[in-house]
Amino acid sequence: MPLLLTWLTALLVNLVLIAAATRLPLLTPRGWIHAGALGTVLWGCLGWRGWSLAVLYLAAGSLVTRLGLQRKQELGIAEGRDGRRGPENVWGSAAAATVVAICIALVDNHGGDPALLAALRLAFVASFAAKLADTCGSEIGKRWGRRTLRITDLCQVAPGTEGAVSLEGTLAGLLGALLLAGAAAALGLLGSSAAELSGALGQVVAVAVLASLAESWIGSVAQVRLGWLSNEAVNGLMTTLAAALSLLVSLAR
Repeated sequence: MPLLLTWLTALLVNLVLIAAATRLPLLTPRGWIHAGALGTVLWGCLGWRGWSLAVLYLAAGSLVTRLGLQRKQELGIAEGRDGRRGPENVWGSAAAATVVAICIALVDNHGGDPALLAALRLAFVASFAAKLADTCGSEIGKRWGRRTLRITDLCQVAPGTEGAVSLEGTLAGLLGALLLAGAAAALGLLGSSAAELSGALGQVVAVAVLASLAESWIGSVAQVRLGWLSNEAVNGLMTTLAAALSLLVSLAR
């Protein structure tokens, strides 16, 4: 498909779908506008497969956020706006993936090395897998974690404390990473052969879990001390770390 037609298709598809989806309680009105811009870039750079992975993250992340919402609201540890995400959440979750997607398009359009393209695709998937792992770990841990520990010293703390982890939340994060990685494999973003898929799945999941644990450490050590370090900024750091780690692992092979 010619490049101009690809981008026109991306714009049209996202305009239509965002207009139809604005009534869903997933994003704020401005959040939907920014999600439309994000979706247009991802479709234009990666086609429907990369775009679909981002949509899956949005749907799964929003669903997990709303699980046990009433109880989390009673405890004062629920996400604001009844779980609806704004522009800052959209880009905190997807800025790293967007940069990687643009890099993939640039490399691909200039006849780049297939190995580099495969490494970049893995980095793209890893960034979203890390964010879903973090969302699942945080939301499930806050509601159903039986024993919540601060990651830096393993002292027991209240659910919702910055840098807190729990066994239930960690397992939920692992499942979230597996879900995203499995979806990426089904979409053809992780290779085709059994050996490629096995290695890619293991790499994405491992990197995602490590990055989500690093996010807890950053929250415990830095976020509680630096007022300007918002949750969205920490999310951006985490997803960037996941993409960078995955890229380094791929290139080191």
